[in-house]
Amino acid sequence: MSKPLIFKPINIGRWLIWSSFFLLLMVAPFVFSSGGSLSLLSQVGTIMIFGLSFNMLLGQGGMLSFGHAVYSGLGAFFAIHTMNLVAGGSLVFPITLIPLVGGIAGMFFGILFGYVTTKKSGTTFSMITLGMVELVFACSLMFPSFFGGEGGISTNRVIGQAFLGITYGPQIQVYYLIAFWLFISTIGMYAFTQTPLGRLINAVRDNPERVEFIGYDTQWVRYLTLILSAFFAGIAGGLSAINFEIVTAENVSALRSGAVLLFTFIGGIGFFFGPMIGAIIGVFLTVMLSDLTKAWQLYLGVFFILIVMYAPGGMASIIMMNLRVAKFGLFKRVWPAMWKLVLAAAITAAGVILAVEMLYQRTLEATQSAVIRLFGVSIDTASNGSWFITIMVIALGIFACAKLKGGFSEQWGEVNTEIEEQMRRAQV
Repeated sequence: MSKPLIFKPINIGRWLIWSSFFLLLMVAPFVFSSGGSLSLLSQVGTIMIFGLSFNMLLGQGGMLSFGHAVYSGLGAFFAIHTMNLVAGGSLVFPITLIPLVGGIAGMFFGILFGYVTTKKSGTTFSMITLGMVELVFACSLMFPSFFGGEGGISTNRVIGQAFLGITYGPQIQVYYLIAFWLFISTIGMYAFTQTPLGRLINAVRDNPERVEFIGYDTQWVRYLTLILSAFFAGIAGGLSAINFEIVTAENVSALRSGAVLLFTFIGGIGFFFGPMIGAIIGVFLTVMLSDLTKAWQLYLGVFFILIVMYAPGGMASIIMMNLRVAKFGLFKRVWPAMWKLVLAAAITAAGVILAVEMLYQRTLEATQSAVIRLFGVSIDTASNGSWFITIMVIALGIFACAKLKGGFSEQWGEVNTEIEEQMRRAQV
């Protein structure tokens, strides 16, 4: 008896999302065409891959790793050594596939280290990964022939004859290389979430005892997931080596691991696209903001604390919750209270920024002029009037937030209750 044919309609929404993502990657250099903008876009692309690979562990598997930079960093070192071998004529290998070298190296060390780290879960796993990254970082200073010591290993990405005019000298060509690997890697990591292993790692995250009860080895599920995660982290490391043409011990440090954890959590670990949002915000806070103010680390820390306290699902959760309200046609009910609260929060933030910048000017730049220019206005940090106005702005913002928060929370709760009721009725 022949198997009956089953019609499966094309998922138009998914095709639209992936097509839009592809077009966005293609069009971005035309919107941000300056050399500095292309460099930032390239950094965002590599961090997106790195963040998505990290979220395979944290968001999908519940494995909080403090040592994920080991796989991207070692992948970067192997990639840059391969580039130097190609430049010296000892090896023939296309630069376009160099990220694959980083990925294979990351996978190898995932196999090597992952078998040990995934023996345990929870806090023990986190502590083992922290020890692992410190071990590798110490080795980077002990073996200068491979790691290059404190100066690292440098290279030249323009190697050999141009292929179809592509030399990877211009930053635009490097960007499109990163965009290509970003698109392919994103598809690969999303496809992983739809596989039986991807479903199993979700189950291990939520209830490992039940997974063991039905006959699966949770350690092997975590182990295989870490190997795949290390592969994509290595690809990110290889792209970083091409982009910056230098790899140092900082690439395998706990600082790099902490940064990807920070960015991924800010973006939202509960959503596949969360790390991509976190990469954009992270590059803005660490690269662009650092050029504007010396207090950028303070702002990064405060922003992270606010996300943890008020939006533990990250920026992605804020976007998705508002999209859900808009989908049910109820956004107009929360908007009047929302924009007032957002305005009050913006006033508070402006006052705090003003106070921080004035304090930094008075303490760190005391030998220079007391006048700073902020928000298009010259402010005398030595004037009592400036400090009085700053304190009043902060007080006004806090008072307004306190008054408006209750009304917004009540309206938001009513709207979401109504949405849940509509969804319940639709299922009946």
